[in-house]
Amino acid sequence: MKTILKVLALIGLSFSFCQAFAALNIFACEPEWGALAQEIAGDKAAVYSATTALQDAHRIEARPSLIARIRSADLLVCSGSELEIGWLPLLLTQSGNSRIQRGMPGYLEASQQVARIEIPQVVARSLGDIHPGGNPHIHTDARNIARVAEVLALRLAQLDPQNAVAYKFRSEAFGARWRAAIERWERAGARLKDVPVVVYHRDFSYFIRWMGMREAGSLEPKPGIPPTPAHLAELVEQMKRAPAKVIVYSPYNDPRAAQFLSERTGIPAVMLPYTVGGNEKAKDLFGLFDETIALFLAVMK
Repeated sequence: MKTILKVLALIGLSFSFCQAFAALNIFACEPEWGALAQEIAGDKAAVYSATTALQDAHRIEARPSLIARIRSADLLVCSGSELEIGWLPLLLTQSGNSRIQRGMPGYLEASQQVARIEIPQVVARSLGDIHPGGNPHIHTDARNIARVAEVLALRLAQLDPQNAVAYKFRSEAFGARWRAAIERWERAGARLKDVPVVVYHRDFSYFIRWMGMREAGSLEPKPGIPPTPAHLAELVEQMKRAPAKVIVYSPYNDPRAAQFLSERTGIPAVMLPYTVGGNEKAKDLFGLFDETIALFLAVMK
């Protein structure tokens, strides 16, 4: 026990040491924004991600450890559009941190920087867990990340003007690499146009639209509602009439529904990384899209 306590103390000291030499403390709600913040800020910021690729960002507990982290944040970067509605408001209230409240320079909602899709005409609990502001999973379209990167660089410079030149330099360098990568991904992804795909949740909608694919079905009967035997039986019959090419799900999804449908239809089921850290190859934003497209293309053979 003493050894464990010593290790934990050293970890805490290490984080505090990094904070002491970083100009800014950044609290990212999701790994993709943590990775992007690190790309733009470099060693000028200490970046902490509140969630991992193995966690559903819809359903996170507002733990005391998260409250402690957000209390010292200078910048909050989250997907927004109510993706974190179940836990972020409590963190903001309990933090006592005026710098990162809504409307302040330290509050950045990524989804507000891009054109959102799937904005519902009607909002009702009977329709499932829908987002009034549109689909919040904007990061699955690499073009959206480029837009958020531009806004993030400006916000970092606003909060930390002494390092504004460094943020501008890193932002421009990232932007050049990212634009080249987008061209590469779009060339490789041309083969995915019109490919029908069954999703678990609509967390890949932006990717599907970007690549010109078609959503052929969803394992969830309604957004946020777990798959039911009756709905899966309907999907099996639907796939017999108009089969999809692939069934995809995220690391935080229970794979059994995807495997069930795959076994009964012969359609391959593939776990996509979804965000940074989703598998061993998705170690950063570039790896995330390299791997996502490679996994899709693998089932096209």
